Amino acid sequence: MEIRKLTCIGCPMGCALSVTMEGKEVKSIEGYTCKRGKDYAAKEVTNPRRIVTSTVRISQGVLPVVSVKTKEDIPKEKILDCMHALDGIQVTAPVRIGDVIIDDIAGTGVALVATKNVEAS
Repeated sequence: MEIRKLTCIGCPMGCALSVTMEGKEVKSIEGYTCKRGKDYAAKEVTNPRRIVTSTVRISQGVLPVVSVKTKEDIPKEKILDCMHALDGIQVTAPVRIGDVIIDDIAGTGVALVATKNVEAS
């Protein structure tokens, strides 16, 4: 048996979690104070995923870049591929919150969307 220690990021409490694993199977989870903590722990040790946030260049805008994020979490091992996919991307203003910048970032099946409005200059 293996015991993995985590700090929950599901809510502001930051609970200290302890996950007992047998191989790749979760046997028990301790230390959580809400359902989000239990769900986070199980997912983190079996299939860790993250929301990726970054910026992309914007032309003809009042700002030089627009903030973006993945619409959903992606597999943690795809983060670097996602960042490489953003290299060289440039959009044209105006851009609105929620506009899809890339339909399927790094083959994850997840869209990259704008998180800020940027007006045309």
